[in-house]
Amino acid sequence: MSTAASPQPAHRLQVLPLRGWQLPLLQEACFQDLLPVLQRSLLLQGPERLLHSLAPRPPLAPDALVAFRDPQTPLGLLLCQRLNRSGSCWRLEALRSSDACLEAGEAGRMAIEAALVRSAIERSRNAASWIATSASTDTSRLSLLRQQGFQQLRHETLWRWEPPAEPLERGLPKDLQLRPLNRRSAQAMWQLEQAALPAQLRQLLDRRVDDLLDQSEQPSLMLFDSSRQQAVAGARRLRSGSRDLPEIELTLHPGWGHLLGDPLQLLLEHSAGGAPQLLVRSDLMDGERSRWLQSLGMAPEGEEVVMARSVWRRHAPQASHAVARRLEAVLGQLQPRQRPIPTPLGR
Repeated sequence: MSTAASPQPAHRLQVLPLRGWQLPLLQEACFQDLLPVLQRSLLLQGPERLLHSLAPRPPLAPDALVAFRDPQTPLGLLLCQRLNRSGSCWRLEALRSSDACLEAGEAGRMAIEAALVRSAIERSRNAASWIATSASTDTSRLSLLRQQGFQQLRHETLWRWEPPAEPLERGLPKDLQLRPLNRRSAQAMWQLEQAALPAQLRQLLDRRVDDLLDQSEQPSLMLFDSSRQQAVAGARRLRSGSRDLPEIELTLHPGWGHLLGDPLQLLLEHSAGGAPQLLVRSDLMDGERSRWLQSLGMAPEGEEVVMARSVWRRHAPQASHAVARRLEAVLGQLQPRQRPIPTPLGR
């Protein structure tokens, strides 16, 4: 009597940090543009952990996670990075799926990408919040982020701008000065962002003055009111990301909307630094600013949704026996004349 062979168990999905031997396996077109970043991550992951354990400092390279069932066939890749020196806020940098993952259908791809995001959040021991961005038209990515606890905090428009070759000379209102962002002036720019950002986003970003400098590059400028000793507008050049064009984040103090016009145009043109093309970020809900940017000849390049979530860590419960002993000691001090209650043995 012959017995049928028992079916082989399916390989379980695994998510592990990227290793050097896996790099030659990531040769699909969806991973090609990330290979330089992955090589940097492999080279600097040791020094990154060592230096961060010694003192708070900007991140050297992102962390990379790979999902696979068959060790020779990667299904997905996730890049994530600390967003501040303290490590309390992290950002999802890139999330890619391989052709083998796409063959599993939409549900299979979503499951693999969700496993990558969950693993990244679980591995970041000190993270209190996570930030992610997605194109407003990418409904699958937005749905995935919502399933993983992310909520929309900001809707931004990216404007493509071709600034003039030479900034036009314009006068500034009285007491306003054009100042560069540096270590001496960073406190004023940080206070401006604290006033302009929504309270929930400001809390989740947990950005300090040093973080602001780490995430900016030159030329970054501000309009400074010398009479009030505060920055009232800023044009901050963001560190190079995945895009080829430089990006400027324009910030305006809520009480200084009247600067829309020549003062802000002067600020933007000097922040361009001679670049032939730039991207300018602006809040989609600010219709007045959007109309003004369009009047400068800017064209909407696309829209992005900023998503965020908090991370709550469950603390280990205290031993019930130790709690009972402390309670007994407190009761004994309150009632010193009574005989102590005997503590039962065992459970």
